[in-house]
Amino acid sequence: MRVAVVKVFLGLLLMLGVGGPLLAGQSAMAQTPAVAGQAERLSALEKQVAANTAAAASAQTAGDNGWMLVSAALVLMMSGPGLALFYGGLVRKKNVLGTMMQTFAMMAVITILWALVIYSLAFGDGNSFIGGFGNIFLHGVGSAPGVYASTVPSQTFMVYQLMFAIITPALISGAFAERMKFSAMLTFTVLWTFVVYCPMAHMVWGKGGLLNAGMGGRIPCLDFAGGTVVHITSGTSALVTAIFMGRRLGFPKEPMPPHSVVLSFIGACLLWVGWFGFNAGSALSAGTLATAAFVATHFGAAAAAVGWSAAEWLRQGKASALGAISGAVAGLVAITPAAGFVTPMSAIWIGLLAGVFCYFMVVKVKSFFGYDDSLDAFGVHGAGGTLGAILTGVFANSAVNPILGAGKPIGLLEGNGGQVLNQLIGIAIAMSISVVGTLIILFLVDKTIGLRVSEDEERDGLDLSQHGEEGYDWAH
Repeated sequence: MRVAVVKVFLGLLLMLGVGGPLLAGQSAMAQTPAVAGQAERLSALEKQVAANTAAAASAQTAGDNGWMLVSAALVLMMSGPGLALFYGGLVRKKNVLGTMMQTFAMMAVITILWALVIYSLAFGDGNSFIGGFGNIFLHGVGSAPGVYASTVPSQTFMVYQLMFAIITPALISGAFAERMKFSAMLTFTVLWTFVVYCPMAHMVWGKGGLLNAGMGGRIPCLDFAGGTVVHITSGTSALVTAIFMGRRLGFPKEPMPPHSVVLSFIGACLLWVGWFGFNAGSALSAGTLATAAFVATHFGAAAAAVGWSAAEWLRQGKASALGAISGAVAGLVAITPAAGFVTPMSAIWIGLLAGVFCYFMVVKVKSFFGYDDSLDAFGVHGAGGTLGAILTGVFANSAVNPILGAGKPIGLLEGNGGQVLNQLIGIAIAMSISVVGTLIILFLVDKTIGLRVSEDEERDGLDLSQHGEEGYDWAH
């Protein structure tokens, strides 16, 4: 009996010793295809996720790049035909081509200089006040995204910013309209772009700039699309130029009404449409921030047109077409620094205040001091840009743009009263550079080639005296 039990026990051990590995091997062989299939599916899934991610990134890049190229075209449209028609209609008919040519010349001349060196000085690596020469001749500006826009080519960003550099000096021409030599205008605006525009653009928007709120500037000044860089600089320089050059012959005794409000009306409407590229394009992407800036731009312009027209109606008993379009432009100017920081309701308040304030500056302040700012470049751009920069510090909302960091208040109404001080510092810097730089340039140009046309040439008009042609040959 014991022998039988031992035999059974030994048999069980033998079965466990030999059968166990055999069974394990059979189980492994059964599981291997399943494990391999699962690994293949996981690998395929990972590849699909990577492909989807790449496709989404490519789509975002294409969308952002497309919007930025359209925005660049819209901003260029603001210069020609927008500003050219707006200013051209406001002067007398003997100066229409000369006035339009001043804007058109900026489209050509500034473009070439931008490629050679100006872009590098404005946006290249440098110090807190000016860029360097690392990007001269557009060196390093290619199809790869850069530090300023992570989803669009550096070349797209470059050409977009070029359109701002074109229109800014062209705005100043409204102050010296009908009396500056074409050669002097070219010299003055080119020098002004180097001396005033480049350092301001770098300080506010450039990497490492003193006033750059989004890239660690020591004094974070909020300027979404050019309140300080474009409008305060050009408006302040316009006032300095108007005073330095003196009044037009016959001003203010001789009537000098616009020769075609129709042209100016068309130009203003083109400016309004183009301004969406100016402001919403400054989001540098096609996302929700661009939407916020787009909406604020439209509401601000509309409110300012209403504000100017209401003030004019109360004072004169009627609202003029010229007043309405002037008000719209004033609103567009004032909302420019605030566009990407404020809610639609705040944009309406900024627009209303700008319309009334700029009307007061044009009608009362200009006549009180007696300066001849021919097309009210200071009254609209200088005054409107300054008011807009201050109100940006008041109404800026972190829910729209948390530029100072998540959870941090931005504007005065959110509890950050210090931002208004930063805005005032930015305004003071812009005005100081503009006044000093403009005076030096005007003095040098006047002492070398002369600023002003002769009295006979002024009476004949810029069209004939500077370009040898007339805008309206059919008038004869």
